[in-house]
Amino acid sequence: MKWIRSFIIAFSMYSKIPMPKVQWTKPSMQYAFCFFPLVGAVAGALTWGTGLVLFGLRDAGKLPALFPAVFLTILPLLVTGGIHMDGFMDTSDARHSYGEREKKLAILKDPHTGAFAVMSAAIYLLWSLALWSAADEKVLPGMACAMVLSRTLSGLSVTVGKGAKSDGLAAVFRESARQKAVWISTGIYLAVCVIFLAVVSGVIPAVLLLFTAGAVFARYLRMAVREFGGITGDLAGWFLQVFELTALTVLTAWSCMLRF
Repeated sequence: MKWIRSFIIAFSMYSKIPMPKVQWTKPSMQYAFCFFPLVGAVAGALTWGTGLVLFGLRDAGKLPALFPAVFLTILPLLVTGGIHMDGFMDTSDARHSYGEREKKLAILKDPHTGAFAVMSAAIYLLWSLALWSAADEKVLPGMACAMVLSRTLSGLSVTVGKGAKSDGLAAVFRESARQKAVWISTGIYLAVCVIFLAVVSGVIPAVLLLFTAGAVFARYLRMAVREFGGITGDLAGWFLQVFELTALTVLTAWSCMLRF
């Protein structure tokens, strides 16, 4: 029963997919991060399936070239409700303050939206739009896997990483999580994604995605500890968004190279 409740909590917290109501107790939250990547699997499957249809219509001249790019840019936000983009914006605002650690943490808690948050979100969405405009169906399997890996590593960082604060939702999940279960599920998700992508798209995109994940994750952990003193929920959301955009950049570049 705890596993089912953890599944429901993961989807209730990190997606807009309707779920039954359950009580958020420490036992029921123990395995939430084990199911968090499944939210990415749903978002990835929707992106892959929708992308195949939209790219097919675009290439047949039945859709404006911009329409698939716009839809694929906003689709993950529709699935998640923008919770991770909110963390990306808050973190961008805090980092661009160039203040001391305490000031940056205070900005993360501030409900107001700063100018740097708006500019960072605009740049992010415009770059995503540009990439999806240049992408084709070869990018879709890799992005589906990236959406799983982003949540796998984001949840892992919150669970086993040093917390920047003793309060907040990330601290609650960290205190409730079964670390061993999260480590095991992380290994499973990583292995499944890499093997799956190698079979479907080939070894090169699988290696590119794995390298990108490692590079962005290492930078994220270093930045979080150096600038904020540890991990917060907003920082975990920042990583998720940055990794997915970086993965889209790398996979689109690889796809474009194949055309020449």
